[in-house]
Amino acid sequence: QVQLVESGGGLVQAGGSLRLSCAASGRTRSTGVMGWFRQAPGKERQVVATIDWSGGSTYYTNIVKGRFTISRDNAKNTMYLQMNSLKPEDTALYYCAADLSVRLQPTYWGRGTQVTVSS
Repeated sequence: QVQLVESGGGLVQAGGSLRLSCAASGRTRSTGVMGWFRQAPGKERQVVATIDWSGGSTYYTNIVKGRFTISRDNAKNTMYLQMNSLKPEDTALYYCAADLSVRLQPTYWGRGTQVTVSS
């Protein structure tokens, strides 16, 4: 089993930045491909970004490309999401996920951290 705990969410003005962290514990060698997802009120959960074990391969959904950066530090069992130039439409509950399948279906989920961007 892998436990995931997100942190770093909060309230920020449009144009600002936040850095989310996801700390993994338990069988951390099972984290595999990890990712960030988000869910806004009334909308479906969507993938934001993913990263492979080595950190050498990343994926971003188009709406965050150039603004968000995903990274991981396996020595610290932690994944990050640096979010810059935030927009009100980025407001959502952000989830950390691990052991993603090729269809981006995670085995493990965190409980989420709220990001709210004011205009």
